[in-house]
This record gives sequence, C-alpha cells and structure tokens, in this order.
Amino acid sequence: MSLTPLTSRPSFEENPKLAKAANNLSTLLSAIEFKSIPDEQEQKINEIITGVNNFPGPDPELLKQIKSAQAAILKILENELGLVAKNHYQLQWLVLGMATFGIPLGVVFGISLGNLAFLGIGLPIGMAIGIAVGSSKDKQANEEGRQLGWVAK
Repeated sequence: MSLTPLTSRPSFEENPKLAKAANNLSTLLSAIEFKSIPDEQEQKINEIITGVNNFPGPDPELLKQIKSAQAAILKILENELGLVAKNHYQLQWLVLGMATFGIPLGVVFGISLGNLAFLGIGLPIGMAIGIAVGSSKDKQANEEGRQLGWVAK
C-alpha cells in the first residue's frame, strides 16, 4: 500500500499561500514514503489526504484544511510511531526553555538587582538552554532513525 498523493488544483497556481501549504504537505508525504510505516497508520494518513483532495470549499477554507491535515498527520506520526520532523524538539524546547528557565531566572535577576525591569534578561538565557536541550533530543532522534527528512516551512 502506498500513500495517496495530494491532487493539484488550479487555485494552487493562483494563490501563493495555498501553493506553499500544498507543497509543504506534498513534501511531508514524500518524506513519509522513505520511512516504512505500518498499514494502519498509512490508512489513516490516506483518509486524511482523501478528505483534503475531496474538499469542495473555497480557497481560504482549503488552506485551513491542508494545515489541519498536516498537523493531524504529524500527530499520528509522533504519537503512534515516534517519528518527528527535523528540528521538532528544538522548536518545542525553545518555548519550554523560555517558560521554565527564562522567566524564573529573570525574576531572580530582577529581585537580586532590585529592579524588575531586568526580568527580560532571563528570556534569552532560557531560550539558549531550550535550544541546546532540543538540539540534543533532535540529534538523539536522528541517531535512532526516528527523524523524518522534512522541515516544517
């Protein structure tokens, strides 16, 4: 069994945002083809793509449909198979680092210096910590063969 391709529409050539989203989804499907995934997950992905291919709505609604289909496919791959896109953990941990390390460090700096205007100093520190942790997790996923050859654009 193989994955159903995304069918091209004339509106893809007219609308650059729609074309970019469709190209992004098509490249994701191509990256999935390189990994051997079980038939059950392949069938779920095919159902999602069939829903996009048969969508009768206008372009703005189609754009939302394509983006939600991409998110649903990525969720299936991550939750059921452990496959992630390139830089997945780096982007995830960037936010977590800012929230879990950056804000508390900023509060510590602000209180210790006696001026809470220094609260923002902790955010770039937390961002750097998050990127470092995420990069190491991405490297580990790549070594384990759980990383797709696809980057979200």
